[in-house]
Amino acid sequence: MPIDSNAKNAAAIASLIEVMETLLGPDGCPWDKEQTLESLRAYVIEEAHEVAEAIDSGRPEALREELGDLLFQVIFQTALTKRSGWFDFADVATGISEKMIRRHPWVFGDEEAADSADASLARWEAMKAKEKKDRGALGGVPVSLPALLRALRVGEKAAASGYDWPNAQAVRAKLDEEIAELDEAIASNRRDAIEDELGDALFTLANLARKHDVDPEAALRGALQKFSARFRHAELAAQATNRRLPELSDEERDLLWEAAKEAGK
Repeated sequence: MPIDSNAKNAAAIASLIEVMETLLGPDGCPWDKEQTLESLRAYVIEEAHEVAEAIDSGRPEALREELGDLLFQVIFQTALTKRSGWFDFADVATGISEKMIRRHPWVFGDEEAADSADASLARWEAMKAKEKKDRGALGGVPVSLPALLRALRVGEKAAASGYDWPNAQAVRAKLDEEIAELDEAIASNRRDAIEDELGDALFTLANLARKHDVDPEAALRGALQKFSARFRHAELAAQATNRRLPELSDEERDLLWEAAKEAGK
């Protein structure tokens, strides 16, 4: 008889919690027992980035492993908060389940079903704003997010409140305006003005990506990966002639770059 999936999941979580308790126990790992919420903060961020990298890789095994590492951070931190008398893993899981049910009344309640993803998101944001009215619409966007991702989230939140361009063409026109202002700042040779106008241009680019349903963070990661592959191809080609890239002429470096592009890098 097949094992019930809910029972299987519950058993796996219980086993992981038991592993954590052993690590923090009297005969556990000295390093684990020295950790605090503050010391684990960097690991949570690192593991989340590794999950994103695994998603981009398209490798299921890598994603499975990295999701496990991220889940372990949740288990680790809730083990520490339990010891502080704050809450445990069950409280966290129960809290998020209740929130998901509460914020999807068109699924779990008797509200009329949402007819599109945009409509669902709008309802979600409205309920979230009502629950967290003292925080403000943009207050839920973590300041610690990578700036480009934060720009996307801020643009989404502002759009849900009515502050948005009517279409992608309007954002593109705004980008031209911001680039012109950046050119003026560069001509003035004032670093503060250049930084200010460059920030405006980058924020506008993030909103242009949003209008085209493109994740700007993913787009930039893709561009960096492409650049890195071409750079490495050129680097290895130079090494094959017993030279380094800085020793080549601009023309020679350009030829290596074009060769990398032709090689599909």
